[in-house]
Amino acid sequence: MTQTLSHETPVLETVRRVVENAGASRVFGEPVRQDGVTVIPVAKVSGGGGGGSGTGPAPEGQEAGGSGGGVGIAAKPVGVFIVRDGKVSWRPAVDINKIIMGGQIVLAVALLTVRAIVKARARMS
Repeated sequence: MTQTLSHETPVLETVRRVVENAGASRVFGEPVRQDGVTVIPVAKVSGGGGGGSGTGPAPEGQEAGGSGGGVGIAAKPVGVFIVRDGKVSWRPAVDINKIIMGGQIVLAVALLTVRAIVKARARMS
């Protein structure tokens, strides 16, 4: 049985378009200028994709086949470059979710430590 690329073409076409559109313009946003200050937003862009095809049993007289694929892209702001008076500075974006998650982890570890100390003292008495 010979398999053709005709049913794979949409997946390959999608991957080709994603690769062509990936570049610095996706990471660095359009500069914003006001009062002699230029702000250039920066993002982390990541993506992935996959695809596959296969055949399986088919009723007599029919050809088995199948294909599928997908592509995903995510962008996350990481900060801005600020250009003022010929000098460039970096201001990172603050991810409040990471701060909250870190606080929760520290609190959980502290509570478990206090619990262990209380149990150890209770056994000693």
